[in-house]
Amino acid sequence: MQTGARRIGVAAIAGVVLAVGTGCGAGPSSRPDVAVVEHGGGSTPRTSEAPPAPDLRAPVHDLAWTDCTTAALAPLGVGPGPDGLVLECATFTSPVDTPAAGPARSIQVGATRARLPRTPLDAAPLVLTSGADAASSTTLAALATGPSATLLERQPIVAVDRRGFGASTPIDCGDTVDRRALADLGQFTAGGGSAADAVAAAGRDATVACTDAAAPYALAFDTAHAADDLEQLRRMWQVDTIALLGTGNGAAVALAFTAKYPERVGRLVLDAPAGTTVDAATAAEHRAAGQEAALAAYARRCAALACALGADPVAAVTALRDRAAAGELGTVSSSALLASVSGFLGSPRGDQTARVRELADVLAAADRGDVAPLQGLIAATDAVTGSDGQFVARCSDGQQWPGPGRVEQLRQEWATTYPVFGADAALGLLRCAAWPATPPPALPTAVPVPILVFDGAADPVVGTGGLSTLTGSLTLAGAPWSGVRWEGFGHPATTHSECARGHLTRYLEDATLPPNAGACPA
Repeated sequence: MQTGARRIGVAAIAGVVLAVGTGCGAGPSSRPDVAVVEHGGGSTPRTSEAPPAPDLRAPVHDLAWTDCTTAALAPLGVGPGPDGLVLECATFTSPVDTPAAGPARSIQVGATRARLPRTPLDAAPLVLTSGADAASSTTLAALATGPSATLLERQPIVAVDRRGFGASTPIDCGDTVDRRALADLGQFTAGGGSAADAVAAAGRDATVACTDAAAPYALAFDTAHAADDLEQLRRMWQVDTIALLGTGNGAAVALAFTAKYPERVGRLVLDAPAGTTVDAATAAEHRAAGQEAALAAYARRCAALACALGADPVAAVTALRDRAAAGELGTVSSSALLASVSGFLGSPRGDQTARVRELADVLAAADRGDVAPLQGLIAATDAVTGSDGQFVARCSDGQQWPGPGRVEQLRQEWATTYPVFGADAALGLLRCAAWPATPPPALPTAVPVPILVFDGAADPVVGTGGLSTLTGSLTLAGAPWSGVRWEGFGHPATTHSECARGHLTRYLEDATLPPNAGACPA
């Protein structure tokens, strides 16, 4: 977890959070009893007899935007994007929670808007949320500077960062958190204890520090409260409905918004969503499977280009991981190495395919003893995924975190089933094992618009195993939906696939769904 300038500290709610207006239980894997719909089945698309899609309108009262193009793009290492691209930043206050008694309090939520000179001034914005996977503003920057920038020709896109990190006021859990022990999964812990014990201890310390830092609202950083922030933005805009694009964990935020405010949904796109009703261990297994698939797809392309990892890039990555685990790469842990590989494979940057050799060169240099490029990649990955606020959000969102005994069983099983990423995926579950149990967010019982769903054949961020639980939940809600699979590797589909962007553009026009069981080529 990284540190930063503006933070919610121990005195946060008193200082940063302003007045408005003037568990840890682990259990067995719980697989839902829902109507499961296999990929490609879909539901009946909207017909001429269905209610027309709600109109989408531009904000009546907009936020106080200021140009932040350079500040937003420079730290990410992306290019300037198309001519005239402008990124604008703003913040708005949102209620932290609805207390039983006492004054309501609010928190600062960050938003970033991308537009081009030719973006229609009267177009309704598309609201983007990446949830806890990465700051939504980071995903937007990647989208706006890559091929996906064509989406801006139709409407501006507004990314809303989840509370606690990104452009929102960040949580600072203090200096007592052993962030490296969490990131390195206990590899360098002194005293010779087991890695599982070290991760569990670091997770307990982080839980105490972070719940203290955000007290008394420590449990107000989950998807349900993130959905409330989107509703607050809608109210400030004074529009009846908003169009939502939820990528990865952001799909859960979009679904939570739909469950709480169904009449406010004008369009709903779920790009690379995770399962809706699975426990933390099952979700982690889905991710491990997606990471293995993404690495295999990357390796095929890398070998075809005669990249620096040789004829068998998967074997090369595995050997380098083992060297890191043996302490042969200095301060680079095996888990940090794998996290950086997975982060590269799951980057939303539209030039990912062109960067295949870049990752190979970094890993090959480390194998030769030059670990500086790899350390730079690890630092960049941590900057995107390793904040205190993301730790709080991920732990809050997970259900039934397993304890050390179950984790050790999973670690042994997954090391065989998912040979590159499996053992770390299991051990990483202990980071949140001490987090207070939170109720799962409600799922929609009725959805007023058809839903467009994308998933990836090799998604290292969420995997694909949970898609059937999502589509089953949508079917139970009586929602027309259509699924489109992108056959490439990476996350999410809309930043990588021109085909997916075409479906998205047509859907945003009038909520017309593409044919069921559609596919977009790699």
